[in-house]
Order: sequence, then structure tokens, then C-alpha cells
Amino acid sequence: MALNNAIRRTVSRIVPLAFRTSAVSEGYLNRHHHSSALFATVNSRVADVSRNLLQRSIPSLFHQYSTKPSSDESLLRVIESEIQCAVESQEEDQAEEVPQGFPFKIEDHPGQQTISLTREYQGETINVEVHMPDLVTGEENDDDDDEEGEERGNQSSIPLVVRISKKSGPCLEFGCTAYPDEIAIESLSVKDPENSEDQIAYEGPDFADLDENLQKAFHKYLEIRGIKPSTTNFLHGYMVDKDSREYITWLKNLQKFIQA
Repeated sequence: MALNNAIRRTVSRIVPLAFRTSAVSEGYLNRHHHSSALFATVNSRVADVSRNLLQRSIPSLFHQYSTKPSSDESLLRVIESEIQCAVESQEEDQAEEVPQGFPFKIEDHPGQQTISLTREYQGETINVEVHMPDLVTGEENDDDDDEEGEERGNQSSIPLVVRISKKSGPCLEFGCTAYPDEIAIESLSVKDPENSEDQIAYEGPDFADLDENLQKAFHKYLEIRGIKPSTTNFLHGYMVDKDSREYITWLKNLQKFIQA
């Protein structure tokens, strides 16, 4: 009898505990199942959003970095063809070699429109700024009543600016145009380096209005200092070659820009 009572008391304690443990386990499983379902739903939505963003982004990225408009491709083909023609033309033409006894030092910086010539002569510093040539292609020019001007208009030429200075004081500045075997002086002025740029100095009359003997004397003055046809004829070929080199470089810079 006492044993039976002890067994009933033990069972009465164990059964509620078992039910509570079962309930806790069931609640945990339910919560775990709910959390797993929620996590799966969130993952699914994130995947959908990522997939939509990727689908929208890839075409724009592909268009931006992997393709170019057809007009750009066409332009690049034309530029490449022009580069090839310019290179072939330059290879056919022999580069001008500096003649022996050339009196000037040449400063030629790639990418610049001009070159500079310098020399010292009996205490004077002579600087010549040589510009790109004005090439005549054979096309007809406008009518010109001046026969001399018409003859010059049919010839290629190069513009020159000649500056002659001494250790101190003003300098002479000649504006010239060099034709084959002839140099024309267009202007002559006296430049004072101490004058302000805001001041407008008197630059003298037009060179062509000077007395003819005075004009001849100034031509001789330049010739003695190295500004003569043998010099300018070499410079003409040199500048034509430079113009070709600069043109090829310019085309390649255009090509790089379009390709970038």
C-alpha cells in the first residue's frame, strides 16, 4: 500500500514535467519553423531584387564600356585610314638634313606651331621665329592686278619674324615672308623692351613705302646675318616635314580621344 502511494506520487511529478518539456520542445520547433520560413522569404526577395538590378545594370554597363556608337566606329576607321596615308606619304619624302655651315641653332619642340633659330653675330643676338608654311596646291588664285604679287601668290612661302638685339636697348623686329629664292620684308619696327605693353609705340611706315635704296640696304643687312635664300629654302623643306609630323601626331591624339 505504501509502495503504491509512492509510485503514484512519482508519476504525478514526472508526467506534468514531461508535458511541459514536450510543450517547450513543440514551441521551439514551431518558432524555428517560422523563423526558417521567414528567412527563406527574405532571401527570396533579396534574390529577386538583385536579379532585377543586375538585369537593368548589365545592358547599360555593356553599352558604356564594351560598345561604341556606329558613328564613332566609322570615324575611327576614317582616322586610321588617314594616319596610314600620312605615314606612307612621310616615308616617301626624305627628311631635310641640316646643311653644312648652317649658321643657326634650331630649337624644335614637338607639338608647337613654330621653330626658333638663334645665333650670335658681332655682339648681336639674332632670333628667328619660323612659322608653318603656306603651301600652294596648284589651285587657281584670285585675280591680282599686281604681277609681282600674282607671281608670289603662286608660290609656297613661310612667314618669319626676325629679332635682332644687342646687350641693352631696343631691338629691331622684321616681319618677313620667304619665297623660293627670295625674301620679302613686310614690316620693320623698333621694339623697346622697357616700354609697357599698354603703350602703343610708333612702328614706322609700311616697309614698301620706304625709299628703294633703304629697302635694298635692309635686305643686305639681313643677308649678312644669315637671313638669305639658301637658309630659307632649307627652312621651307624642314617646315613641310614638321607639318607632316605634327599632322600625324594630331591624328593619333584624335584617335586616342575617340577610343577612350
